[in-house]
Amino acid sequence: MSTTSRRARVAVAMAAALTTALTACSSGDTAANQPAGMTGTADAVDAALKAGGEITYWSWTPSAQAQVDAFMKEYPQVKVNYVNAGTNKDQYTKLQNAIKAGSGAPDVAQVEYQALPQFAMTDSLLDLGQFGFNEYEKDYTASTWNSVKVGGGLFGLPQDSGPMAMFYNKEVFDQYQIQVPKTWDEYVAAAEKLNAADPTKFITADSGDAGFATSMIWQAGGKPFTVDGTNVKVNLQDEGAKKWTETWNKLVSKKLTAPTITGWSDEWYRGLGNGSIVTMINGAWMPGILEASVPDGKGKWAVAPMPTYDGKPATAENGGGGQSVIKQSANPALAAGFVRWLNHEQGGIDKFIEFGGFPATTKELESDAFLNAESAYFGGQKINQVLSQAGKDVVKGWEYLPFQLYANSIFNDNAGSAYANASDLNAGLASWQKAITEYGNQQGFTVTN
Repeated sequence: MSTTSRRARVAVAMAAALTTALTACSSGDTAANQPAGMTGTADAVDAALKAGGEITYWSWTPSAQAQVDAFMKEYPQVKVNYVNAGTNKDQYTKLQNAIKAGSGAPDVAQVEYQALPQFAMTDSLLDLGQFGFNEYEKDYTASTWNSVKVGGGLFGLPQDSGPMAMFYNKEVFDQYQIQVPKTWDEYVAAAEKLNAADPTKFITADSGDAGFATSMIWQAGGKPFTVDGTNVKVNLQDEGAKKWTETWNKLVSKKLTAPTITGWSDEWYRGLGNGSIVTMINGAWMPGILEASVPDGKGKWAVAPMPTYDGKPATAENGGGGQSVIKQSANPALAAGFVRWLNHEQGGIDKFIEFGGFPATTKELESDAFLNAESAYFGGQKINQVLSQAGKDVVKGWEYLPFQLYANSIFNDNAGSAYANASDLNAGLASWQKAITEYGNQQGFTVTN
């Protein structure tokens, strides 16, 4: 099934759930909405782990099976049934269908930060604050902690983070004597110099991706989405959005980005390996993907801070997520204990890092062992020093829409023509804003601009 079809399927399922759930939304008193028997304490979690039982876990992360095995070794009285229900969008469709049916959902599910508000708004997730998990705030980066909080409730614990950096082909940069850009103006200049020297090479590939666009607006200081319960403001014409489109229009209009290569396609991976695509502005999870999928790039790539508009450090999150307890769970305290072990206890975190995960916990991000680890793929560079600092430089104040999955699924229907026609991206964002506003109001939200 195509990516477009999968996105459409998710959007339809989530739209139906939103319409039903909005009539029952409270003013944010999540604890009041918990089913009978769902309330608990930290002691209840410890007791549940000691007593044991059986739970089901849905995830697609590379570390999932290894984490489950390590958990059951530490807690042999607990059986965790691990299910890979499909990567993100496929899993969300199955999860939403099970939630709507009232049965068949897992106890614990991996949920990305961008998707979490949508599930929280449909009253599908358990507020972990009742188990005392709010006291863990200091242990996570501010941006990831903020991403699992919705309307005063805590609907998951962060697992990984995706502070953005610039991954670049150092071999090509050296070949054409291109300086590593520190500003976006320098980045555009580097793109022009590269393409003039060799028209078959491009500074990056971007044929239109909603997650990338919103992260770039985030880094530029934009705050296009503001959410207060069912009141939503959408302003994709704010100063940050226009700052990004002004820069990116220079690349798109001159076709300095690979105009026909779609991200995550076979052609994209080949371009990263053969030197025809020479930078990526991506989250800190990217090194593991390069190592696994672009073996020809070993020793050629390096990592640098994300370019900024004024030369001062600033970045955004791109991707990442955590684990949530589904409200349908028959054993919520045990499920909460598993989430706590995955993302807050050392055994779970160590196993996640072992499989290439980039953690959300400040202790790991600041440890000497993590910071000084040399990457053979990146020519011995201590890349975590760059990536960990990026986590500290994330611009504050970002919010996702409570129907972000649907909004992302229609991005190319609106902004895509700007990429295809090398026209004004700002006009594409204006069209996207109109479509988002209409959809939100149809679903029972009050959306203004």
